[in-house]
Amino acid sequence: MTAALAVVTALVVVVALGAIVVFNMLVRARNAVTNSWALVDTELERRHDLVPNLVEVVRGYASHERTVLDEVVAARTAAVVAAPTVAARTATEGELVAGVQRLLAVAEQYPDLKAGEQFLALQRRLTDIEDRIAVARRVFNANVRDYNTAIQTFPGMLLAGRRFLPAEPFTVAEADRAAPTLGSDEPA
Repeated sequence: MTAALAVVTALVVVVALGAIVVFNMLVRARNAVTNSWALVDTELERRHDLVPNLVEVVRGYASHERTVLDEVVAARTAAVVAAPTVAARTATEGELVAGVQRLLAVAEQYPDLKAGEQFLALQRRLTDIEDRIAVARRVFNANVRDYNTAIQTFPGMLLAGRRFLPAEPFTVAEADRAAPTLGSDEPA
């Protein structure tokens, strides 16, 4: 009887240790999603901080393009105050990127603006920020994929329950994948 009790006790210990290992893995995966979203959010905030400067530079040359300028400002405001959820940020950031692309299209009509050092510096900075957002988005989405796989496969699914809900990836429209540019960073 004691041998059977020892086997049962060993089995209980192994199962308990396995559950602890799996639970800790799920926590680490969820934390990786949270941390990588913070990186995405930081880069989005950099974009938000740059947009007013870009609008002001373009406004100096294209003040009659008021509608486009106002749309970009409104899109930036919506992005800044958006709920911190991935879905809310996806929608507002898409609108902001579309607005910035329209703003850059307006700037294309003004050779002096395109050649201006301030505009070129902002354009380079915007391109750099967009590249950083793309990298952060890829890291975040990879962590989301790994986390969702962990909670949807055995044995993680046994422990996931309501404590580990699926995470949503940060997606962008195909047109928004490339950094907005004017074709060349060289003055005309």
